[in-house]
Amino acid sequence: MKRNIIPHLAIAALPFLVTAARASSDEAWKQLAADVEAKCRKAAIEKPKAAVDPFGTSHYGLALVTGKPKGAKGLIVQICVYDKQEKSVEIGSEMDAKELGLTPAK
Repeated sequence: MKRNIIPHLAIAALPFLVTAARASSDEAWKQLAADVEAKCRKAAIEKPKAAVDPFGTSHYGLALVTGKPKGAKGLIVQICVYDKQEKSVEIGSEMDAKELGLTPAK
């Protein structure tokens, strides 16, 4: 039986997100999210879409980037980690969206 762990991770992270949300202004969080999204969308994926964690961690912005792998068919997901201090990103390896349960059921 496959389980979708994303909701469980989101619930586990909620207390940390609430604490972090009080530390900065709404405008600062919006700017961070926009920067994370812009840099993560430049990942090695065609037609990328980024789902940005609104606060990230104290050191990193986080996003899940989905899209079509370059030169191939299908839908993949990559984890994007944005270093808040360096303002640079690192992209995880390609993961199959279907295996992660992120594609619509037929």
